[in-house]
Amino acid sequence: MIRYPWATTIVAAVAMSAGAAQAQAGSQCAPRADIVKALGDNYHESVAGRGLINPNVVLEIFVSKQGSWTVVASDVKGRSCVMSVGEGWDSPTITAAIPGA
Repeated sequence: MIRYPWATTIVAAVAMSAGAAQAQAGSQCAPRADIVKALGDNYHESVAGRGLINPNVVLEIFVSKQGSWTVVASDVKGRSCVMSVGEGWDSPTITAAIPGA
């Protein structure tokens, strides 16, 4: 269940850029490059941190200066899924890591 309406927009933007064949209806997954582009273009979010879930999956947190955030999990095949989204991110460490902050 998507708690934030703009998360649906991310998925829709990714689906349009990835093509219908690559994005399944209702899916929050797409090629990583498409998700990263959609997050940057639509929400001005960039990678603030990442870590390994296991040897095959990387978890990334994207944040914007406005405080929106998105958690994305990506596999070794380049497929990514939006795991969670929110607002109100506040971290001096992450703010310092964002270019131009």
